This record gives sequence, C-alpha cells and structure tokens, in this order.
Amino acid sequence: MWTGGVRVILLDEDKRMLLVRQHHEDRDIWMVPGGRIEEGENAAEAAAREVMEETGLSIALDGLLWHVEEVSSRGQRFVNFFLAHLDGEAKAPVLGTDPELAEDAQVLREVRFMSKEEMARLEVLYPEYLKDEFWELLDSGKLQYNAFRMRDGK
Repeated sequence: MWTGGVRVILLDEDKRMLLVRQHHEDRDIWMVPGGRIEEGENAAEAAAREVMEETGLSIALDGLLWHVEEVSSRGQRFVNFFLAHLDGEAKAPVLGTDPELAEDAQVLREVRFMSKEEMARLEVLYPEYLKDEFWELLDSGKLQYNAFRMRDGK
C-alpha cells in the first residue's frame, strides 16, 4: 500500500529557499517543509497544512515540481514536491510544532530562508538535488509548468 507525503519549495523575494532543520536518528537534516498526507485530504491541502504547522506561513501552490516514488524494504512511498508562494503579505517564518508528537518528542529545531550558496554548504540536505537540480530548473525557466491535477471523484 502506498503512503503519500508532500514537500513545499518556497522562495522569498531574494530567491532564498525556506528550509526546516529536523532531528532524526541522532542527526540534523535540513529539508523543505512538508510531511504526510492525512486521511481525507489531498496533496495540495496537506502541503498548505504542513507549511502552516512547521513555519506559521500561509501559502498558495504554483505547481507540482517532482513526484518521487520509493519502493524499498521501508515500503511503498511517494512524495509530491510543490512550488509555492506566500499567500498574503510577507512575514518571517516561525518554528512550529508537529501536532502528532508529544512536546518532549518534537523533531523541528530551526526554520529559515537560505541562499543557494548556503544550501551548497549544508552537510545533510534532503533531497540532495535541492542543491543543484532545482536551481538549474529555476535558471532555465522550466518551473512554469504545473503537472498537478485534481480529479472530481463525484
């Protein structure tokens, strides 16, 4: 059975990417905000909810950038990577919490915008191709297409 997740790429006016630092398995991992798609919600709803929970920011989605699938000993999973922009006036992100975890089990450690150069120096970034492939797509103008579609299930 497939388990679905989302990640959201959000750039500020200086083309810095919003990242969160999470602590997993005795190490810190930088990643774009996101998480699991919950029962009864679609991927777009999950993306907006996860960004709000982790950063306090309200977003509007611009499109689906990547659909990444993994079939391994850990199971069958997919993650949709969305490109988004702030919905409303710009404000600074604030470190949120994961409502599914107890207060003493929180994994979120830091949230901030980082430049391409700062990201290149990170020891652990998930996924690693945020260091180069994303910026190549941005520079080439290939981020305009939105592959995300919702089908009316009625």
